[in-house]
Amino acid sequence: MKLKQLEGYLGDVAAFKDPKVQLEQYPTTAHLASRILYTAESSYGDIDGKAVVDLGCGCGMLSVAAAIMGASSVVGIDIDADALETALDNLEELEISDTVDLIQASLCVRAPDTGELSLNNDFVAKMRGKFDTAILNPPFGTKPGNKGIDVLFLQAACAMADSAVYSLHKSSTRDYLVKRARAWGFDCQVLAELKFDVPMMYKFHKKKSVDIDVDLLRLSRQTRAPSA
Repeated sequence: MKLKQLEGYLGDVAAFKDPKVQLEQYPTTAHLASRILYTAESSYGDIDGKAVVDLGCGCGMLSVAAAIMGASSVVGIDIDADALETALDNLEELEISDTVDLIQASLCVRAPDTGELSLNNDFVAKMRGKFDTAILNPPFGTKPGNKGIDVLFLQAACAMADSAVYSLHKSSTRDYLVKRARAWGFDCQVLAELKFDVPMMYKFHKKKSVDIDVDLLRLSRQTRAPSA
């Protein structure tokens, strides 16, 4: 499938009906999603025939793209029931609901005393190693109480994917994430420097749209040389 054709299909994917600011719900555009999935498949063969998981899937843009690009199965995971309802509508509208399963679950848990976020280890353990490829556009962690959530999402993706992880992150966090990826046993490369368009969605937004500098990262498991 050609890139423009994929982007055309994704143009029919509906976005959040009532986005929740605390969840940092911003839609991934068809333009961005098509390039992520097209690159993952055309350059690395990480989608066609693969089991794919979409973490923080929202309304299903990346899940839809993975299914269209030939994934053998796709699982979309999100905490928000409203977003998952819209995602299901999108899957049914595009007639790919038989390829994509949706799960309502939280990747993070919040400490009752401090409110600090940590990985939901019980859930992540159930999903460990079940997928070939993980794709995600995680919350950036800019809202109060969400510090570090982008790193936790990426850590969960690394636990679930056997082969590769594709993730969008603010360019300012690049050096830190490369170091964390290595600590988890992954090599990390920047595939592209992109602009993430944040439209006027919430009351506190003053501009019609704002572009945020983001990196498309590809994390791949480090291979150990056989011992002599």
